[in-house]
Parts: sequence; structure tokens; C-alpha cells
Amino acid sequence: MEQSDKPARSRGGADWTYPPAIARTETYRRRRLGWEIAIVLLVSVGQSAIYSVVSFVRAATRAPISQQQTQLNPSRSAEPLWDAIYQFLDIFFSLALVALAVYLLWEPTSNALRRIGLDFRRFGGDAARGLLLVVLIGAPGIGVYAIGRALGQSIAVIPAPLDSSWWVIALLVLAALRAGLTEEVIFLGFLFDRLRRLGWSWTGIIVSTALLRGSYHLYQGWPSALGNVVMGLVFGWCYKRWGRVMPLVVAHTIIDIVAFVGYPLAAAWWPGIFAPTPAPSPSS
Repeated sequence: MEQSDKPARSRGGADWTYPPAIARTETYRRRRLGWEIAIVLLVSVGQSAIYSVVSFVRAATRAPISQQQTQLNPSRSAEPLWDAIYQFLDIFFSLALVALAVYLLWEPTSNALRRIGLDFRRFGGDAARGLLLVVLIGAPGIGVYAIGRALGQSIAVIPAPLDSSWWVIALLVLAALRAGLTEEVIFLGFLFDRLRRLGWSWTGIIVSTALLRGSYHLYQGWPSALGNVVMGLVFGWCYKRWGRVMPLVVAHTIIDIVAFVGYPLAAAWWPGIFAPTPAPSPSS
């Protein structure tokens, strides 16, 4: 007997249910979306968030937070040329994960880059919005870190030195672009799309991705993690309102360029806040 494509009426005659074939297709679709989310997170920002939480727990059980430190863009080799090669490869393969997320978003009738707003059609407006976010988020973020250091609750972040080789600044700019693309495309462009298709509310999506963003930065201490949760809430609201990830990539990249390149200067000017406090000697 040929099966109809129309929904079948239940025994009571009042409710409608999907026929088995459509129900199986919907179940498969939801499972596939769930696996896509899990795999993308486990090879990208989710993996980093887990390491960040473990790193913070380890740091908190070893010594006072104020006496510990972590390094931004650590060196990969003692030889400058090989260090540059390793750094470049690290950036390249990280961007490959961004490409994977975009590829999964791609559909035969829909350009994924246009759908999430990662293109140059409105770059002037995107850049203006990004600069506004830099002012709203960047300066308070520096203040949060400084207050955390003053309270002894933030781990000292050691920047990469700027005077080792001529290409260091260029690599730091690429690293900042990598961070902007990785976090905003995956946290916003990819997760917002997939969680929305699973039926999540906008509030649930914005809050959950903001919390994930905060855990991603917990290795710097809970004040920095809290600051990034606030950043995630603001960025999530902006993405829902604007429908474009480009302004957020611009803002994030500029904030990180200032952090990666400007931080060494701040560490020299205000060593008590932006440089690590030497641990007391055993005899003291």
C-alpha cells in the first residue's frame, strides 16, 4: 500500500502527527546538528575552554593567583626563524577550523558567508560599528584586568616580546585576526545558526555562548573570564540585531592587536599591574 506524504490523523481524530518517514528525517537532522556542534567545539573553542578551566583549577591549587603567570602567543622555538614558521603554521591550521565551520554552514542555495555577514558588502558600516565596540568593550576590558591584578585575582599575562625579530609584529597582527575570526565565526556565526535550528531561544543562545566564551578565557583568572562573559552578551545581542559577524570580527581583532602589541609597552610603563609580581623567596 502506498504511503501518503500527508500527516496522519491520530486515533482521537484531533491531533496531527508526522508520518514515520518524516519523523525519522527530523530525528536524523537534529542528531546531525548535535554532532556537528559537538565536533566543531571539541576541535576548536570548546577544546580550548576545557584546557582553560583545567589550567585555572591547577593554578588555583598551586599558589596564590597573583604570583602566577601565563603567556600570550608563547614562543615555539628558540630559533627566531623556526619560531616564526611554527607560529604561522599554528595560525594557518586554526583558520582551517574556521573554514570547517563555514563549510558546514554552506548550503546549495545559500552562501554561508553572506548569511552570517562575513563579507565586504557593508565594510564601511561594519568598521564603524566595530570601532564603536572597541570603545565600549576594549577600554573596560583593560580596566577589568587591571582591577583583577590589583586585587590579586588575575593571573599575570606575559606578552610576546616585540624586539626579537622584525616579523614579530606582523605575526601578532595575524594572531589577533585569527582570534577574531575563530571566536566570532564559531561562537556567533556557527553556534547561533545551529542552536537556533535546534529550537533554542535567542536568550538561551546568547547566554550559553557568552558563558562558553568566558570559560575560554578562564586561564587568565575569573575577572577576565567574567569580562569576556559580558563581552559575549554584548556581542551576541549585536549579532542578533545586526545579523552580521563582520563588525564583531573587526572589533575583536582590533582589541587583540592592542593587547598583543600594546601590552608589552603597558608592562614597561606599569609593571606593578601589567607585569608579574615576583614570588617571595623561601627565606622571606
